[in-house]
Amino acid sequence: MNRAQRIKAILTQELSPSHLELRDDSHKHAGHMGASPAGETHYHLMIASNKFSGLSRVKTHQMIYALLDTEFKAGLHALSIEASAG
Repeated sequence: MNRAQRIKAILTQELSPSHLELRDDSHKHAGHMGASPAGETHYHLMIASNKFSGLSRVKTHQMIYALLDTEFKAGLHALSIEASAG
C-alpha cells in the first residue's frame, strides 16, 4: 500500500467523508526541503465530513494532522487542506 492509499484509508475510516480527493503534488516541489525524488511527500487534500461540523478551520486541520501523524513521521512533508462540513 502506498502513502496515498494509507492516507485515504485512515481518513475514510476515521472521518467517514462524503467527499475525499487526494492529489500528489510532490513533483511541484522537486528540489525543495523535504521533497523526495520518489515523490509521496507533498499532497493536496479536499475532504468533506460531518465530523467537521461546528469546528473552526484550525481545529479541523489539527484533527486531520493528528490522524496522519504516523505518515508525517514517516516522510510526509506537506499537506494542503480544503476541508468542509458535510
